[in-house]
Amino acid sequence: MSSEQTPAQAAAQTSVPETADTVPTAGERPRRLVYAAALAALEGIALVVAGGWILALGLAGSADDRQQAVTGGITLLVLALLPLLAARGLWLVRRWSRGPAVITQILALPVAYNLLQADSIAIGAGIALAVVSVTALVLLVNPATTRALGITGPGRAE
Repeated sequence: MSSEQTPAQAAAQTSVPETADTVPTAGERPRRLVYAAALAALEGIALVVAGGWILALGLAGSADDRQQAVTGGITLLVLALLPLLAARGLWLVRRWSRGPAVITQILALPVAYNLLQADSIAIGAGIALAVVSVTALVLLVNPATTRALGITGPGRAE
């Protein structure tokens, strides 16, 4: 370490670059990050289940409009990729994963609002989705999460 380097800079130079082989242990992963990854995975799995159900109804001919059901099912299956990839990235403590996770939560809030406007069992789904989305957003912007992901605020470059 030269006299011009800070300990943080010296540690950054000797740290191992992020690769697929450097998966953090459970002790290095904050609980908030684990919970955020679990919520993103839960949303992704819910989209896969809903998309598969709608697609199956469309292909079986049970839906009112077969083409619309097939298109909707495929759309939900493709949309499921975003939270599932974000969940995997959060679990592996990858910096890039917070963006897709936050986008997923922000997009889920208007969906939850629309479900809350229904006069059916969808109200319960809207409440659940709103709770999951807000909780995940709080976990994703938590200082422990941002520190673990190596995200610094504006003007705080090291």
